[in-house]
Amino acid sequence: MKNLFGSGHRGCAGCCDAMAAKFTLMGAGEDCIVINPTGCLEVMTTPFPESSWNVPWIHSLFENAGAVGSGIEAALKALGRKESTKVVVMAGDGGTLDIGMRSISGAFERGHDLTYVCIDNEAYMNTGVQRSGATPYNASTTTSPSGKVSFGNPRPKKNMPAIMVAHGSPYVATTSIGFPKDMINKVKKATEIVGPTYIHAHAPCTTGWGYDTSKTVEVAKMAVQTGLWPLYEIEDGELTKVRKIGKNIRPVDEYLKMQRRFKHLFTMEGGVEEIAKIQAIADKNIEFYGL
Repeated sequence: MKNLFGSGHRGCAGCCDAMAAKFTLMGAGEDCIVINPTGCLEVMTTPFPESSWNVPWIHSLFENAGAVGSGIEAALKALGRKESTKVVVMAGDGGTLDIGMRSISGAFERGHDLTYVCIDNEAYMNTGVQRSGATPYNASTTTSPSGKVSFGNPRPKKNMPAIMVAHGSPYVATTSIGFPKDMINKVKKATEIVGPTYIHAHAPCTTGWGYDTSKTVEVAKMAVQTGLWPLYEIEDGELTKVRKIGKNIRPVDEYLKMQRRFKHLFTMEGGVEEIAKIQAIADKNIEFYGL
């Protein structure tokens, strides 16, 4: 298979974005056009005059990747090329759940034939680890710091997959860079379905989360094994497939201990109770999805 995502980029050692981009292109194939808004992936793969992309690649503004993808899809239809060439948006959680929400909503409401892949590293990593709508409960970021009056981010993660299901998407799936085959297969499936499809990929960030650069895949797998990040597929509004954890369910404190952004929960008074609240989130997922 041709390497569609080249080496030599400027990403951190253990970079989640590089893995996500590679797996996405392996699933989408060579005949695709990528739209990539402002973010780590854009910055570290395209320092002029270099590029890591071996497919057509277009940089959009932070907030309008969905609209740019819509325009490209409409142009391909006008040229009679839409049957073969796939339109793939790769955006971060900030550019999807927050800044780009209106744009992706419009693209899906209009029914454009594209695949949108959200690479979710749970904060605005490119601009300084600020909180996003995808930041998990109690995580410490530069705009939701833990301290004397706060345990960190006070809000739960926004359920973006459910929002896209509500838009009538024929295919919505969650995946993780810790499970390459799962991600590749889901992207391939998404790009072969006519209509606006959505993939939400969990992507641990060594810099923003605070763990050794060799542990990216290990951290990603642990999120799934605790139930905090369930892997599933929803087709035409119906839950069709779930990756079971079985008897290998791990307590959330094992996952939290791996990351500096949760370190305060193990040192602050009341931290035990807060960890219990995070465990309750995982337990709810385990029950709801039958993990």
